[in-house]
Amino acid sequence: MKEYRYILFNKPYGVLCQFTDREGRATLSDFGPFPRDVYPAGRLDRDSEGLLLLTNDGSLKHLLLEPRYEHARTYLVQVERIPTDEAMERLRHGVLIESRRTRPAEVRLLTRAPEIPDRGVPVRYRKNVPTSWMEITLREGKNRQIRKMTAAVGFPTLRLVRVGIGRLVLGSLQPGEWKNIPQEEIRKLTDHRT
Repeated sequence: MKEYRYILFNKPYGVLCQFTDREGRATLSDFGPFPRDVYPAGRLDRDSEGLLLLTNDGSLKHLLLEPRYEHARTYLVQVERIPTDEAMERLRHGVLIESRRTRPAEVRLLTRAPEIPDRGVPVRYRKNVPTSWMEITLREGKNRQIRKMTAAVGFPTLRLVRVGIGRLVLGSLQPGEWKNIPQEEIRKLTDHRT
């Protein structure tokens, strides 16, 4: 019987969600050693940070990635300026991106910056342009979706950190750190509406 492995990893900024790269960029291999048969269940682009689940459990990967199960993914998002109420409502109800409307999202403006580690590469700073933070929860996962959504409503994303996949949370894992998680924790993900 196959032994399933489940690993939570805090992907740093600038790291690719793969194990090799012909161009010599940072990959997951730079942070292991991980078991040879685990792969990411979903992706974070190179410019994004945060929670990544690595596993060799193909059924779980399918469950997490299949859109009909609508698994929640929660992000902390730093944007240029302070979003208007109208922009927040548009994000909540769905935004038209590339001729397709996104599903409704849970969105809230944070009253202060979250307590997360600084990024190795500083976020672009403009003296006369304030920034703000939002928490956004999606139940779908298209390529660079949050960046496209915030840009569509006029508030470009500066920093993006995934902090939750269903009930699994980043917690105190620092960038580049990872930990094995027991199968009991994974059972929290098998409820199709977590």
